[in-house]
Amino acid sequence: MMNIAPAVPGVRKARPFRLAKLPANSRFVVLPMILSFLMSGVVASIATIRALGLTPDLATSILKAWAMSYAVAFPSALVVMPIVRWIVDRLVEAPGGKG
Repeated sequence: MMNIAPAVPGVRKARPFRLAKLPANSRFVVLPMILSFLMSGVVASIATIRALGLTPDLATSILKAWAMSYAVAFPSALVVMPIVRWIVDRLVEAPGGKG
């Protein structure tokens, strides 16, 4: 029988390959970077499959379309994200009822 110790609040197990976290102010670049990466991949995949169908070189075609769409999506997200935050701030109540 395996003996498992209870979790102690505030104590983390050491992970050998854990990446260091980025500073908080990098959130304004990292969020649109990851969001545009994932969304451009989904959109490029769907558009490529619809345009070409299931072809033998589908993966290559999707990756080419994804690279091109990400090159447009990331800078666009950097420009649009502050506008979206401004709109959301006017539509949604701030935490704690402030705003």
